[in-house]
Amino acid sequence: MSGDHYQAEVAIEDGEDDAAQQATGRPRTMTSTAEIDSTITHPGSVRINVKGAFIVDTPEQPGTPANPSGSSGNGYHETKDIRLPNHTAVISHIAVDIGGSLAKLVYFSREAHSTDPGGRLNFQSFETDRIDDCIEFMRHLKDKQLALNGSKPGELCVMATGGGAYKYYDRIRQRLDVDVLREDEMECLIIGLDFFITEIPREVFTYSETDPMHFASPNANIYPYMLVNIGSGVSILKVSGPRTYERVGGTSLGGGTLWGILSLLTPAESFDEMLDMAAHGDNAKVDMLVGDIYGTDYGKIGLKSTTIASSFGKVFRMKREAENEAEDTGGLSNGDDQNRRQEKQNSDQTSSTSSQPQQSQPRPTSSRASELARSRFSSADISRSLLYAISNNIGQISYLQSQVHGLSRIYFGGSFIRGHPQTMNTLSYAIKFWSKGEKQAYFLRHEGYLGSVGAFLKHQPRNWGRRGSFEATR
Repeated sequence: MSGDHYQAEVAIEDGEDDAAQQATGRPRTMTSTAEIDSTITHPGSVRINVKGAFIVDTPEQPGTPANPSGSSGNGYHETKDIRLPNHTAVISHIAVDIGGSLAKLVYFSREAHSTDPGGRLNFQSFETDRIDDCIEFMRHLKDKQLALNGSKPGELCVMATGGGAYKYYDRIRQRLDVDVLREDEMECLIIGLDFFITEIPREVFTYSETDPMHFASPNANIYPYMLVNIGSGVSILKVSGPRTYERVGGTSLGGGTLWGILSLLTPAESFDEMLDMAAHGDNAKVDMLVGDIYGTDYGKIGLKSTTIASSFGKVFRMKREAENEAEDTGGLSNGDDQNRRQEKQNSDQTSSTSSQPQQSQPRPTSSRASELARSRFSSADISRSLLYAISNNIGQISYLQSQVHGLSRIYFGGSFIRGHPQTMNTLSYAIKFWSKGEKQAYFLRHEGYLGSVGAFLKHQPRNWGRRGSFEATR
């Protein structure tokens, strides 16, 4: 890592042997004994040569020669592989972060159909409800590991973190018949984030409507900072050093909340479909805005007319208007008018035979009125409104926590974000607005893979520390 503060946590190869490289014109493909001795002297984790690393932005073929059609089941392969052109050592493990909603997988592969040294980190996600698809994909990686990364059959190890590392521990071991090493979730998040901040160019960026993706340069001086990890729920961590952190807060209103409520209110069947609908929606048709109340900006306290005053604030009023319209136009159907008279008659009879005060009967709603009400709110509008509601809530809580702990750099991670412009703009605007520009929100291109990358980097080869054994496992 950049800086000595992280050398004990993740050992990074410093480069290639100059003499060998000059003689052959290509980076060598063997790890020297000196490098092995250096690594054992400073025991840490897997050695990754990040020299020249870059994110693959072009839509190339997947880097793994073992990526078969159909084997990924319902998995989603990220196109943002990280190319490691100078990494030569064999990597015989994969890592998975299994959360409440998604399982995120990271693995290394050589370049497909290439004799050049180096390889890439691949990223794959699965819905946790379909964890068997994820396990099947890992089984395929195990079967193809020789072609995939040069490791010998039987050497594969699974690094696991997140709640699912415990919930599905036995299932993974039984299906794959491999070692499964469980790592602490929060620690893995920090290790993964530190790696991205300090080592990967064009990974960390700020976001605004006028400057959508402004990249921050890798920097060794990164502490202290705050991590807001938004998965099914939200955890907020104060990070003071490589393994010095504390969870200072959070909220249960996270990605799982959005997913769950929109599953009830819209026909969307996946989280990405919900985000896609939100991108095409108009929250002003659902939310009550400052302009709806004042007719203009509320400049005295800095509120624009487009600021949300009440999430979903227009729904009840518009639903009532639809019901009244249906009644006025004779829109009652399916016997609702008869049912209403019968309910009124029953209510009158009950009132005359009881001395106890009666609660008012609920106002009956006709099928036609319900249809009219639903027609006024599209799934896209509802999706955007709820996305804003949850994102604004997270943004304000994050600002308050950063204020309490005196932190100016706030990193947002987790699969909730998914590179979605509305989400990032909402979070960024909230931090900027409440802090009056004194604090900065940062985002990552691999925001959902902090935990799995951290677990990947924590792997220690079998017999780690016994001189000679390290080379034998290569």
